Amino acid sequence: MPQARKLTREDYADPKPPRVARFFLGKFLCVQAADGYAEGMITETEAYGGPKDAASHAFGNRRTVRTEIMFAPGGAAYVYFCYGMHRLFNIVTGPLDVPQAVLVRAVRITAGHDLVRKRRKGIAEKDWASGPGRVCAALGIEMRHNRHDLLFGEKIWIEDREVKVPPREVKRTPRIGVDYAGVWALKPWRFVWVRKAHGLSALTFR
Repeated sequence: MPQARKLTREDYADPKPPRVARFFLGKFLCVQAADGYAEGMITETEAYGGPKDAASHAFGNRRTVRTEIMFAPGGAAYVYFCYGMHRLFNIVTGPLDVPQAVLVRAVRITAGHDLVRKRRKGIAEKDWASGPGRVCAALGIEMRHNRHDLLFGEKIWIEDREVKVPPREVKRTPRIGVDYAGVWALKPWRFVWVRKAHGLSALTFR
């Protein structure tokens, strides 16, 4: 049976945005919402890092009410509205005062299936959490989770259950929807576990 541990400050502290985004593949995003518990194994991420990243909300060290959480030390949740419609969940990473984050773009639901089925009524299971907005809808992530402490909080956290993601199964591409960022749009900072179902039958989940 895999050993589960909640991620520590050290896990979130990596100062290299692409490396930490790759690290989160195979980790488990766990959410205890008002209507119940659900979780998903992270299968797609994007890195956003530092004041020079023109695709980042904190480009140029922009500090606003929304972006201030990105300047916190790694280990906090950054949740925001996209186009006023979809909630997107990001993991704040890196050291204090260096605005970095990892966007969770997709997960595979591994617990709370009945609950997620109600939340995503009429949607095929393969599409329950196959995009960043869908991740929040499936797991019950709300704006109230913004700034939540992922290390010691009891509503949302991330676990390592010793899932190994082989390098040959990771597809690395430019980020999606950031054409405005010039050369930064070409950075291969999106990571996808291309064989999401590989080996899952042998794992024991919550």
